[in-house]
Amino acid sequence: MNEEEIIYSLALTLTPGIGHIWAKKLVEEMGSATEVFRLRGELPERIPGVSSRVIEALQWREPFERAQQEYAFAMKNRLSCLTFNSEDYPSRLRECEDAPILLFFKGEADLNALRIINMVGTRHATPYGTEICATFLRELKALCPDVLVVSGLAYGIDVHAHRNALQNYLPTVGVLAHGLDRLYPLAHRKTAVDMLAHGGLLTEFMSGTNPDRHNFVSRNRIVAGMCDATIVVESADKGGALITAEIAQGYGRDCFAFPGSITAEFSQGCNRLIRDNKAALLLSAEDLVQAMGWKDSSSTPAAIPVQRAFFLELSAEEQLLVSLFERLGNLQINALVVEMNLPIQRVNTLLFELEMKGVVRALAGGVYQLLG
Repeated sequence: MNEEEIIYSLALTLTPGIGHIWAKKLVEEMGSATEVFRLRGELPERIPGVSSRVIEALQWREPFERAQQEYAFAMKNRLSCLTFNSEDYPSRLRECEDAPILLFFKGEADLNALRIINMVGTRHATPYGTEICATFLRELKALCPDVLVVSGLAYGIDVHAHRNALQNYLPTVGVLAHGLDRLYPLAHRKTAVDMLAHGGLLTEFMSGTNPDRHNFVSRNRIVAGMCDATIVVESADKGGALITAEIAQGYGRDCFAFPGSITAEFSQGCNRLIRDNKAALLLSAEDLVQAMGWKDSSSTPAAIPVQRAFFLELSAEEQLLVSLFERLGNLQINALVVEMNLPIQRVNTLLFELEMKGVVRALAGGVYQLLG
């Protein structure tokens, strides 16, 4: 854990006038938050659009003082501070334009697991919605025993998703709308404690942050961005789950929804997502696995090794991709991003080049298959 980079990342987050998008852009362009501050005088020359007001703000001492306090809190409470370039930072989230440059995490889950979904829905879950959570996750455990389940630890569908994941021994992570010095709602404390050993708690917010309304909207982008797919179980015509689904679409992630009765209040949002082609209809865990191309490779014929001699020479990165396909079978593009630890744009380019060479082909759901 790089103490200097953590403190500089915290200070950059706290600097007035620099939001998520600009903070991420500055770190990407300069290589680290430390370099943003160290070379702040050179920012206007290196990054178009950086104003003198930004340079002035980066000289303020208050953000550093608060950053040092927060770092001390994190160390005292054994929190992991995931800076933007940390290996443990969720790589899927890193590709999102407004990703936070630092996250706080407590738990054991792999935030870069091969398969990650989120389940979201109304805070007023009905017996229909709770039964979906129970059945879906039980089936999913049998089909994909290593999937990570993410939600927001809120009342209703969120907490039922977490509890059913725990019951089925699936790791589950709760993304919070406040700092890790508190828990909201307090009624979910036992579930949260259980999750620390079988998943974890994740947040972008520092200690002392209240669970204010706007923080939940900000939290939703992390829920959507760190996952391969968003699954809406129940939602009224308006609600946070629909916001998460909309964000997921904006990130180019897959979105699914369970349908309900046309007269049911808390199925209106799901039905509308399906009607408007903003979410694929989902009836079972099998539907999700098929759509995402997550069928167990042991149950499908292995791809015949590629005859390398018939193709142009493969680059080192292309060869690594081929090796992943040979070892793991069909893979979804987000899984490839995680395994390769490369930006999604670069992985897309490599896949296109391999398609042109006849080495791989694209299937439904952003899945790629190695050809013989």
